Formats: sequence, C-alpha cells, structure tokens
Amino acid sequence: MEALLSSAFDLLSSYDPIHIRRGLRNLDGLLAKMCLAPAVEKELLGPNRKPEDPVFREFIKLQNGFEWNVAIRLISCLERLLGKKNSTYICGIIIELTVRLTGTQTNNLILSSLDLLQGLLLLHPPSRHLFAREIHMNVLLDLLDAGNSGPVQCATLLTLVTALLDKPQNTRVTFEALEGLPTVTSLFKNRSTSRDVKLKCLEFLYFYLMPETTILTSKPSTPNREGRKRGSSTSSSGSYTGTQHIRTTEEKQKLLGEWLTNVEDLVADLREGTPFAV
Repeated sequence: MEALLSSAFDLLSSYDPIHIRRGLRNLDGLLAKMCLAPAVEKELLGPNRKPEDPVFREFIKLQNGFEWNVAIRLISCLERLLGKKNSTYICGIIIELTVRLTGTQTNNLILSSLDLLQGLLLLHPPSRHLFAREIHMNVLLDLLDAGNSGPVQCATLLTLVTALLDKPQNTRVTFEALEGLPTVTSLFKNRSTSRDVKLKCLEFLYFYLMPETTILTSKPSTPNREGRKRGSSTSSSGSYTGTQHIRTTEEKQKLLGEWLTNVEDLVADLREGTPFAV
C-alpha cells in the first residue's frame, strides 16, 4: 500500500501535466478497487453492510498520519495547479494560444483533483481538519474566483461542502474568517456567472444555513504559514476558537444578510422543504 501511494505522490508532485494526470488516475483506480465491492459480495452482505476489506482498513489507517495522507497531497497539487493557471495570464499576448491550451489542460486536472478530494473527505472525515488551516481553505476560495471556469467553480462548491460537513470549526475559523460568505455571494450575484454555478451557490447557502449539531471540542492547529488574507471584516472573522459554541441558523441568517438580500426566504424554504433530507 505504501509503495502504491508513494508512486502516486511522486507523480502528483511533478509539474508535468502528464505525470500529474497519471498520479490522479492511479489514486482513482486504487480507491475504486477498495470501494467498489463485487455485485455478488454486496448481495451476500446486504445493502447496509460494508465488506470487511483489510486493504481498505489499512488505507484508512494510513490516512491518520501525515506521511500517507492523500487529502493533503491533493490540496498541494491543487495549489500548484492554481499557481500555474494564474501564471499563464501574465505571459502576454504572444503566447495566447499556449495559454488557452494550458488553461483547458489545467482545468481538467483541477476537476479530477477536486473529485478525488471530495471522495477522500467522505471516506476519511478526520482529513476535514486540514481545512481548519487558512492556507488550505484559501485554495478552495481561490478556485471560486470569477476568472475560473464554471465546472471548476461547481466542483469547488461541492468540495467545500465536504470540507465543512460536521466540522463547524472549519466554518468559523477559516471559511467565515477568510470571507468565504462574500466570496460565494459575490459569485452568486455576478451577472457573468452561469446558471449552473448560481444553482450550486444556492445549494451551498442552504447547506450553510442548516442547523449545526456537532459540538466544538478542540482548537484547530495553528498553520505554519499563513494563507492569503481576504479582508479584515470583523463581522465575518470574529475571534472564534475550537472551544466556542456553534452558530444557530438565526445567527448565520443575520451574518449572511450582510451580503445577500431575502435571506429569510432561504431560511423559510429550508424549514419547509428540508433540502438535503434523505
């Protein structure tokens, strides 16, 4: 298992798009083999039981340590891809064709990385603690910039949901503090934003307004290096630590109301229609 992960990590750390794509495919294949049990085995175990796969258990155990954690490698890969994507816009008109080709190629790699990251955060919830660090949350917020493609923005919003799911401390100390709400609402209100992205923004805001049930019990670790600051709004940043109480829907409604009108209608729909209910 370590050898497979090591090989994939080496490929992901490359600046060659071909190597990065190969590393992402290797990880995707590894996860697919572990998570997709054969049809016969599923029937024998029943719909509500998971196969006792020692390989899967070993993989999850390895995710508890930094060295073999896949989520942190994917975040680092996204950070490099985002930097490479941004660098193409300052190279001038002379290489305009190269910029377009590189942008499309980079977008595809970003989408694959985000899809894998979503899966990893669902398979291994402790990895969500990574987004209690500003530098990691900033990667997702940067991907929501208006200059990025619609598919990348949609995939980022879904990844953001998995990063905040059952982790109110991530919402308090990084997402809200780094002005994640104005980032999402600005994207939603932007006239150039596609309909699909607006829908994903709306779904995310419904998710954000949902009642929080997880109690904050520990303070997130302090980042070794700070991410890019997005502003100093005291209303959105606050001074939250991991031991403070979670926000109520009413408190979040008031906060969101600073950036968006008719928030009360969203709350009414949330209580009446129960979005995300299973």
